[in-house]
Amino acid sequence: MALYATAASVLAGVESRRGSIKGLVYASSFQNVKQLYALVCETQRYSSVLDAVITSAGLLRAEKKLRPHLAKVLVYELLLGKGFKGGSGGRWKPLLDRHQARLKAELARLKVHRGVSKNEDLLQVESKPGPASQVPRFVRVNTLKTCCDDAVDYFKRQGFSYQGRASSLEDLRALKGKCFLLDPLLPELLVFPAQTDLHDHPLYQAGHLILQDKPRACSACQASCLPAVLLAPPPGSHVIDACAAPGNKTSHLAALLKNQGKIFAFDLDAGRLASMATLLARAGVSCCELAEEDFLAIPPSDQRYRQRLVYSTCSLCQEENEDVVRDALQQNSGTFRLVPILPSWPHRGLGTFPGAECCLRASPETTLTGGFFVAVLERVEVPSSVSRAEAPAPPPEAAPRRKRRRRAAAPGVPPRTEQEGKR
Repeated sequence: MALYATAASVLAGVESRRGSIKGLVYASSFQNVKQLYALVCETQRYSSVLDAVITSAGLLRAEKKLRPHLAKVLVYELLLGKGFKGGSGGRWKPLLDRHQARLKAELARLKVHRGVSKNEDLLQVESKPGPASQVPRFVRVNTLKTCCDDAVDYFKRQGFSYQGRASSLEDLRALKGKCFLLDPLLPELLVFPAQTDLHDHPLYQAGHLILQDKPRACSACQASCLPAVLLAPPPGSHVIDACAAPGNKTSHLAALLKNQGKIFAFDLDAGRLASMATLLARAGVSCCELAEEDFLAIPPSDQRYRQRLVYSTCSLCQEENEDVVRDALQQNSGTFRLVPILPSWPHRGLGTFPGAECCLRASPETTLTGGFFVAVLERVEVPSSVSRAEAPAPPPEAAPRRKRRRRAAAPGVPPRTEQEGKR
């Protein structure tokens, strides 16, 4: 079945740091995004349990053509998920049927060894969690619907202890129980202990809180708040979000704009745009215009690029980050420059070209966030004394299309014509 093969591919991509679960799930083009996302998240959550069962049962030794990530997904579905009902297992069901008794026996033996009776209890006696599972839960207060003080008061009435603004990463690492902090760097960002589940919280359901990732997934909220904050569009600006779905950064931009101005949000996937429309409506966004269109088809000479551009990815791969920025600067020599940002941020761009230290990187180990990359580019102002003929001319063609995982936004856009607005 395509579901299991795709889930295995996403798992392999996450482990090799080609991107986040969410980014790779949406990039897969699998139709049922929610089903795929849930399967990958739960398989990853039980990863070490599944590894132990698969190894003890000798599954990979017996089935040499079965790849490890696919084996993990299939065994999760068999033992811990919904099981293979009807023809849902496709050609893999007969293979799993041959090993079903041994796999179930090894899972039972593991429970006895660890002194637990429920599958969920196996997660409580795991060995020391890795860095990603120690990432705090970052939650952005949606200022289109409430304010930070009111959100803090609400949590305090629920029995949470507010510790004020954090002064260092050590304060975030020390968070436990029902305590929470204000982020030391970003405004309107609350920080809760790792694995805090707020998905069913009434403030989230009402659109007053924005969760960048679902509970138990790698939380990239702090890092993914950076693009909008670094772009810093004043109210009334026109902003382009070039690869906008599922819409968390778009809603952040709308909050910074106070719904005054315009956001042109592009995405090629109609399904993702539909989901995005629902999210934006819940968040109270009224200044956004959605466009099912390839933003990269727009010529670089278009005046919508005229001021500042933020390029960000949920990836740690050099070829998707520093290499893209370097190529963009070379192809537009004299037109754009890198802007130094957040000098106090500890994790900088890889030194693969002069100025790369202006970029930001984020990771669980160094910044207690998910993997992320941000670069800010600004159009170089041409002195008024320089004639148009002497000014650097942008290249005549659009840049080659790259992976959708990246995000870009540019403020200061002149108002669109009616024809442009309908595109």
